[in-house]
Amino acid sequence: MSALRVDVSQNGSCIKNVDSSSSVEELEEYDFSRLPNRPRNLNLERQRSFDERSLTEMSLGLSPHPPSRAENFYRAFEHLDSVFSPGRRSGFNSPMSHYSHILNYEPHPMIAEAWDNIRRSLVYFRGQPVGTIAALDNSEEKLNYDQVFVRDFVPSALAFLMNGEPEIVKNFILKTLRLQSWEKKIDRFQLGEGVMPASFKVLHDPTRNTETLIADFGESAIGRVAPVDSGFWWIILLRAYTKSTGDTSLAERPECQKGMRLILSLCLSEGFDTFPTLLCADGCCMIDRRMGVYGYPIEIQALFFMALRCAMLLLKQDAEGKDILERIVKRLHALSYHMRSYFWLDLKQLNDIYRYKTEEYSHTAVNKFNVIPDSLPEWVFDFMPPHGGYFIGNVGPSKMDFRWFCLGNCIAILSSLATHEQSMAIMDLIESRWEELVGDMPIKVCYPAIETHEWRIVTGCDPKNTRWSYHNGGSWPVLLWLLTAACIKTGRPQIARRAIELAETRLSKDGWPEYYDGKLGRYIGKQARKYQTWSVAGYLVAKMMLEDPSHLGMIAIEEDKHLKPVLRRSSSWTI
Repeated sequence: MSALRVDVSQNGSCIKNVDSSSSVEELEEYDFSRLPNRPRNLNLERQRSFDERSLTEMSLGLSPHPPSRAENFYRAFEHLDSVFSPGRRSGFNSPMSHYSHILNYEPHPMIAEAWDNIRRSLVYFRGQPVGTIAALDNSEEKLNYDQVFVRDFVPSALAFLMNGEPEIVKNFILKTLRLQSWEKKIDRFQLGEGVMPASFKVLHDPTRNTETLIADFGESAIGRVAPVDSGFWWIILLRAYTKSTGDTSLAERPECQKGMRLILSLCLSEGFDTFPTLLCADGCCMIDRRMGVYGYPIEIQALFFMALRCAMLLLKQDAEGKDILERIVKRLHALSYHMRSYFWLDLKQLNDIYRYKTEEYSHTAVNKFNVIPDSLPEWVFDFMPPHGGYFIGNVGPSKMDFRWFCLGNCIAILSSLATHEQSMAIMDLIESRWEELVGDMPIKVCYPAIETHEWRIVTGCDPKNTRWSYHNGGSWPVLLWLLTAACIKTGRPQIARRAIELAETRLSKDGWPEYYDGKLGRYIGKQARKYQTWSVAGYLVAKMMLEDPSHLGMIAIEEDKHLKPVLRRSSSWTI
């Protein structure tokens, strides 16, 4: 285990000293040797936190393996949040910002504008802030853009945590937890007890002078699909709050412990499944319209994996928690093996699939899902670079969706569902296919777009998801925070810096749109709302993480070596 000493000066700034086990290449983007020498008032020896323990160490008492080089990079910053009071860690007054002139990191004028937009989007319930509305655009019919969405609030919550304002996040966690306990019915069918709402709004009654929360569990959504991702984001956010504040009392509350158990009980229940992945309907996540992601979408599987790992760190090992913790351990082992083996695609694996035999029967089958090689899309052969890889969109019986999805791959990196080699390969792919995936505005929600006859079949002729628009190959600025976090975790912040600088050329001038259209993301989306809150928050979180990489600790979990299966090596894996 590497040692980290943090020297804190009187003004709250810091110098980080990493021992020889961290390479020069890993730290070259943050060269602190140029900082002036300062009196050392406090030396802190790095201690292993609860969430650094390996899964198997917790369950079986085994000791962990040494960290990888990329892990050393981000772990060098991960625990600095315990050194500084939250009030010191804002976008304008964080540890690094004291030396921004030395590091050539001047606060961008868009930061002040972003904070103003975020604060104007705040929603209050009985005098307390409980979330942020989806968009401030009053030029269009509000529809449900005046509601607080669980998934949409996550980047806003991270911004507030990074700025030392955790109360709104705590309020949000507790209010959505109350909504979870409501009876949930669509027509005459009752949803599972653990389902979290997709969104909620505050209804004001001026006559009675009362305020009421109204939740949507999918009964008002397009397609009437319950949000599978909401519960996972809630657990991930609870861990981020705990990690950022050091306050474990919220997660230890009986109602929070019960809430986590209810969410995970929905996913860990036994049934007819032969795979450890979750079977989902179209429209159950960020892509909340019909887009051919039914089955086992990568976004849900990656979020599921991360929620399981976060729950391992938050659940008490008492009588009620012990059983579900054992089930989590078993599922994590099975899920990590399945995803790393069957969802992973690189040049070698693509060539293997191209040569697959079909109709294999028995447990020795190589083509386990009976994928027909002729179903391989032509674009994937040109898209796959010599060095690089990614988790494909979906795997099921005789089905492989080869589309690249940003959110699922970034979460795979942050949760360490991707191995170190796979994480580096994903970043290699983004660099190699920058024009296709980033273009003029970061970053594509998926690639490529589906069009013509395939679009008619898959989307049902959806006029909002036309080619290179919205969920069908549109560019979403909110994904900037996930890209930045993945870049920092893999020790390649220069990729994030390039994407952020690209977004800064237009995002504010265009009025912070929800998404951009076109093959390069050159045009404001045809139905995009302006002043979309998570577009604002996504940019803000990306900037704050790049300025102070210690923020990454609240949203990233390092790889557990005991979850790593023996896989076939590929030439695209970079050591």
